[in-house]
Amino acid sequence: MSESPARQRPLLPLWVAVIAAALSAFLMNLAYPETAIWTLAFPATALLLVALIGRRPGGALLVGLVYGIVLFGLLVSFTSRYLGPIPWAALSVVEGGLTAVALILTALAYRWMPRAFPGTAGRLVGVPVVVAALWVGREVFVGSFPYGGFPWARIGMSQAESPLAPLSSWLGVSGLGFLMVLLVAMLVEIVRLRAWRTPLRLLVPAALVIVLFFTPLFPTTDAGSMRIAAVQGNGPTGYFDQREPFSVIDAQTDATTPLYGEDVDLLVWPEGSLDTDPFQNEALARRMTLITTRIDAPLLANAATGRNERYFNTSMLWTDAGGATQLHDKRHPVPFGEYVPDRAFFNALAPDLIGLIQREYTPGENPPVIDVDGVAVGLAICFDVIYDDVITEGVNAGAQVLVFQTNNADFRGTDENLQQLAFARMRAIETGRSVVNISTVGTSQIIRPDGSTMTSLDAGEAGAMLEDVSLRTGLTAGVVLGPWVQQLLVWGGLVALLVAWWRARRRDQQV
Repeated sequence: MSESPARQRPLLPLWVAVIAAALSAFLMNLAYPETAIWTLAFPATALLLVALIGRRPGGALLVGLVYGIVLFGLLVSFTSRYLGPIPWAALSVVEGGLTAVALILTALAYRWMPRAFPGTAGRLVGVPVVVAALWVGREVFVGSFPYGGFPWARIGMSQAESPLAPLSSWLGVSGLGFLMVLLVAMLVEIVRLRAWRTPLRLLVPAALVIVLFFTPLFPTTDAGSMRIAAVQGNGPTGYFDQREPFSVIDAQTDATTPLYGEDVDLLVWPEGSLDTDPFQNEALARRMTLITTRIDAPLLANAATGRNERYFNTSMLWTDAGGATQLHDKRHPVPFGEYVPDRAFFNALAPDLIGLIQREYTPGENPPVIDVDGVAVGLAICFDVIYDDVITEGVNAGAQVLVFQTNNADFRGTDENLQQLAFARMRAIETGRSVVNISTVGTSQIIRPDGSTMTSLDAGEAGAMLEDVSLRTGLTAGVVLGPWVQQLLVWGGLVALLVAWWRARRRDQQV
């Protein structure tokens, strides 16, 4: 017999729940690259939910704090590669703290929902739906706040190599995450209520399993192909790399040279592929013009540029006419990487670290799309790949292929580049577009619209990829409905929680 909702107690003692939360975070980290055992996202979710069931806010905060700090501590350990433990610890604690605060709502849902809706349907369907919606709400919260957020640990992004990934083309990444957590939460309630004794009660989770594993990709329309060359120079592009003048463009040029004489429609270089601002350096500009002339194709390059006394992380389409009129500036500069918010405050805390970041990048406002001989190419610079708004804006603007330029040199020897590559793969599936993901130092890949790899360059090697890349038109349901699904889940979960609180309170007063 299950315990009555009014007298529900935590399933686990607090000390066991804390251990379960830590184990959950460890397993969830393994679901992401480099290990990429996507199935572990399910037991990881189950452990966290079980640890939260019946908890009061204080206990839920502790459980969530352990889960959040351990998860982010493992997942973003690459941030300590050059700058040491302070930035890594700060990011882990901040993101873990935000995660913990948001997980209190999940614990409250487990306390209020069974009291508000005590029937079997409420337990087997109502509770899981609200819990899963609140999970998405937590991801949106952590991915939006503070300073633009850090949506790096969304559960849907762990499924780049799984048969569940096509669901993102129907519901977006958040919709996929919702269904994953919904299934786990349903199974938890089935076990708690021993509902397997009544087979009819298993129809909903059984149907959900079928939807998760057998949904095909949302179709997009073939629009021909574009012959794209992407060059990984493996040059000295890290923040602390020692370099001579023009050493970065030298590395890129050397890796591009074998492409001379090939039929190329677009040449792509990665983020940070130029030593300085070509609009301010005539010698660099001449080098770029020479390259575009020799390869007989425009060059999509990237550099820090200055305009109107502001700095931008800029991708530019350079032509053989000797300049670039199409620019895209990075939409979400990385706080404490590309700019310092509230500099005076943080400089007082860590002056040596903050002092390293001299240049303050300004968020871009121009569209993330360029036109190459009538073909719209969507862009995302480095970490912008994890922000839905940049990807959606590009595809809505008619992008037929996506190009992601990145510089992973500051994270050499870590799995950061593979995590980012997995996010790029999910974007290909979600949008039904080919993706050219090009890094300064690797790993670089050209990815088909179904998420499969067309060609790749390993980390730490210089080289070039040249492929006839498929162009696609038409919007997937994930692009059209995904933002609406996300908002419905965020606000629907909160409203449902408030209704549950109100009904539970009234029912308690009537007892």
